[in-house]
Amino acid sequence: MGLLAVLASPLVLALRRVKAADITDDATAVEEKLRAWCMVIDLKKCDGCVGLGIPPQCTQTCILGHYVPQGMKWIQVFEASLGEGGSYFMPTPCFQCENAPCVNVCPVAATYHTKDGIVLIDQRRCIGCRFCIAACPYHRRFFNWGTPDLPPEATLKPYSPEHQSPAIKGTVMKCDFCPDMLRQGQLPYCVTGCPRKVLYMGDLKEDVASNGDEIVKLSKFLADNDAYRYKEDLGTQPRVWLLPGHGQLIGRKPDDPRHLLPTTWPWGGEGYDRQPGIDIWKESDPWTWEARV
Repeated sequence: MGLLAVLASPLVLALRRVKAADITDDATAVEEKLRAWCMVIDLKKCDGCVGLGIPPQCTQTCILGHYVPQGMKWIQVFEASLGEGGSYFMPTPCFQCENAPCVNVCPVAATYHTKDGIVLIDQRRCIGCRFCIAACPYHRRFFNWGTPDLPPEATLKPYSPEHQSPAIKGTVMKCDFCPDMLRQGQLPYCVTGCPRKVLYMGDLKEDVASNGDEIVKLSKFLADNDAYRYKEDLGTQPRVWLLPGHGQLIGRKPDDPRHLLPTTWPWGGEGYDRQPGIDIWKESDPWTWEARV
């Protein structure tokens, strides 16, 4: 049954379809091929789940799937201003930069690139210096100031940088693109959890992407929708593309007055919320002024 679930994954089916001639009957052939994972976020479909009367489900599903400590939002939805008035919602995972400032400044190589291009953190090596947090121009890293209060299930699997569970006090955490799930042919939690199908997981090498409902040719999808990369001028070469919009494909208007509903955690603990002194890396303030420029 597990094998059938893997083979039925939309992304695996897509990869099989575009490269059928290169794949043998061995079910592990797809898993062993070198990938170049990326993400596409279609802002024309995103309303922050406001229209459904629920918190952003990409964030909520990620929290539940990864046992994310209270206060952390590895993929966070921001409400940003449109230049001509009104606003749009923007989901923000780790941007998985090819020229990642966080990797460049880490003094102990705790954060690194995998062969598939994903940036991971090995909490067993992390010394908590937080240089990576200061270097990240996207504010997408989080520090465990206290001991997270997590459910027993968080310790069922052996620790791995690929799922960062259980969380460790004094270390940095972030979105990891769910590489252990991708290897099994499954889409990340945020992609499957999004009810609007805003998020697409893609492979640059195979030129294909899927949101679980549809399969697209990645390069054409990006070109046809005027895709852009946030802060691309910094030279970080992020592997997350954005398709401009304000939720118009699902009927949202730019002047919609409804705001995001708060995310919830089924567990508590000190975790990310309890921070000593001044929070010099507070995300909401820098993001707000950047988004409104």
